[in-house]
Amino acid sequence: MAGTDRVQVNQSTLIGLQKAGASLPLRAVKVLGRMTGSYLSRFKGRGMEFDEARPYQPGDDARNLDWKVTARTGKPFTKLFREERERSILLWVDYRAPMHFATRGLFKSVLAARTAALLAWSAIQHGDRLGGLIFSEGNHLELRPQQGKHAVLNFIRKLTDASPQSAPKNGNGAQQQVAQRALARLRRVTRPGSLLFLLSDFRSLDESAEAHLIHLARHNDVVLIFIHDHLERALPPSGNYRLTDGRRTITIDTGSRALKKRYTERFQTHEAWLRDLCRRAGIHLLSCATDQDPYSMLQAGLGRRRR
Repeated sequence: MAGTDRVQVNQSTLIGLQKAGASLPLRAVKVLGRMTGSYLSRFKGRGMEFDEARPYQPGDDARNLDWKVTARTGKPFTKLFREERERSILLWVDYRAPMHFATRGLFKSVLAARTAALLAWSAIQHGDRLGGLIFSEGNHLELRPQQGKHAVLNFIRKLTDASPQSAPKNGNGAQQQVAQRALARLRRVTRPGSLLFLLSDFRSLDESAEAHLIHLARHNDVVLIFIHDHLERALPPSGNYRLTDGRRTITIDTGSRALKKRYTERFQTHEAWLRDLCRRAGIHLLSCATDQDPYSMLQAGLGRRRR
């Protein structure tokens, strides 16, 4: 693998994932969320769209009452739904500054792009509509759900064009606002019954972002793919280490046990928050380190198709 492929999103590499992505199961599969403990469930499947309203009949589900028509006519009316012929699959891809980082394997942003490409190829293989939302501190791109190979190729072009060439200079406050806006927008454009994949390290999320995720999970299948680097989990052995973002270089001393403990506990707290959120909201949680193969992670996490 060329060195630049590890730090920059390469369009030809994403296109080359077509065969692997097409073999991934996304329809009526078990999600084996290892980080969620014993939590195991099936995707809900395709969504339902409104067809018409008719007068209420005994035995109708009261939750499907059409209150607007009922109020207008003075008589109870029930909503009728029909199953959508295809499901919408939306990929929410985080390109914020912390994603432009790795100490081994691929940059987190590159790993997110490759994972998203695999899911995109799988979506059209199973006849679903593909849409997406790609965001960073300087970019916000949305793609309406569409069918066919052209939808994947367009999505891949956007993944490549939107990928930052270097980590922007932004603090946690800006990163938090960007993620919150992207989640709010995802909530507005998502139709009930969709399958959502969110690819991020999920840094700098607040209570508003958590509320958006919980709301999305009420009406859709939601999968969080937690992308992280090993250095974020624990500091290396004692010594002086130099780190650079391409513009400036810093040296860190990892000889302090107290520092190592605080550092590890911070990551564990973040990871525990994700697990707890997913448990409470019924969200599927998968994890992928920067030196892991995204295809193997998805194949193991999404489970195999039943014979």
